[in-house]
Amino acid sequence: MKTSLALLATVLSSVSSLVVPRANPKTTHAYASGRLFNIDGKTQYFAGTNTWWLGHLMSDADVETAVSEIASTGLKVTRVWGFGNVNTAAGNENSVYFQILNETLPGGQQINMNANGIARLDSAVNTAEKYGIQLVLPMLNNWGDLGGIDTYTTAFGGNSTSFFTDTKSQAAYRNYIEFIVNRYKNTNAIFAWELCNEPRCHGCDTSVIYNWASETSAFIKSLDPSHMVTLGDEGWMAPPTGDGSYAYSAAEGVDFIKNLGISTLDYGTFHMYPDQWGYNFTWGNTWIEQHNAAGKAAGKPVVLEEYGAPYANNKTAITLPWQTTLVQDTSIAYDSYWQFATVLPSGTNDADNYAIYYNTTVGSDYQTLFIEHAQAMEAKPAVATQ
Repeated sequence: MKTSLALLATVLSSVSSLVVPRANPKTTHAYASGRLFNIDGKTQYFAGTNTWWLGHLMSDADVETAVSEIASTGLKVTRVWGFGNVNTAAGNENSVYFQILNETLPGGQQINMNANGIARLDSAVNTAEKYGIQLVLPMLNNWGDLGGIDTYTTAFGGNSTSFFTDTKSQAAYRNYIEFIVNRYKNTNAIFAWELCNEPRCHGCDTSVIYNWASETSAFIKSLDPSHMVTLGDEGWMAPPTGDGSYAYSAAEGVDFIKNLGISTLDYGTFHMYPDQWGYNFTWGNTWIEQHNAAGKAAGKPVVLEEYGAPYANNKTAITLPWQTTLVQDTSIAYDSYWQFATVLPSGTNDADNYAIYYNTTVGSDYQTLFIEHAQAMEAKPAVATQ
């Protein structure tokens, strides 16, 4: 497929209308330092968060508000969706999307260079750079929200499991990766490139995801050897680890420990939603400790990339014990609560029931789980002893 040429032609025809993120040749990018990260020129523990919606906000003032509050909280990284696909522009004129996937187009795909397109991700990147916040950018979604794997299979055929080996879908996916990486690799705002949000290949042998992750991460490193690359998986484990229940069954085609061995993945990720997976909340401490042990065995950083409590009245009661385990009993490099929320000037609100709103009131969930936790992480001695 000659999609690279089609994408390049689209970009060149429209680039004069955009404010492209500025290059900074003096940038020192974050990197893995043993089981921790060196960020902002210092090896340290730290806290982050998730703001999937940041690059899909139409208002620069909204982006500014969110990023400034994240920075004032003491967080260093936030995770922002770097994808946004549709199969047709019709009906999406009032939505933010980054590319169209459709075989009727030259090459089968087209970057959206209009005001509701890649310019919105530019705004997120530029504002993050302004405030010293770094971004994890997943470039694909396992889920249908905002156009995930299903937009590729709708355009090119196949299904959610064949996607990982389908020639047309993978060519289009790599073209998009190339566009995003080359656009932002010279900014100060990128912490890591992420292959996919929560990749799953249900019922597949774990070799499918392993091979796909190996090949795709190597491709990204060929474009940008300076930045880190990670998978973005939920951290599913495979026998003989665990008790054979869902999280340890490899039913979703992911083997966290095996994938940690991929040399072109700089660190491992895991997510934690006991309430969604059929476990009690206290099991979360076990899940954290098991991934810490896997990171120790592999000698790589491990990140608790998503976690949270879905109930309005007891978020601290559920979540604080997990954070205490993480701070006191592990060498997890950093963690990112799902998700940060705030009152935006435009009134836009993409928060879910896991969200905690920016609030500096003493005793609030935000004060405890964001501000005080960020302070506790940063106060830890920068050694991985557990």
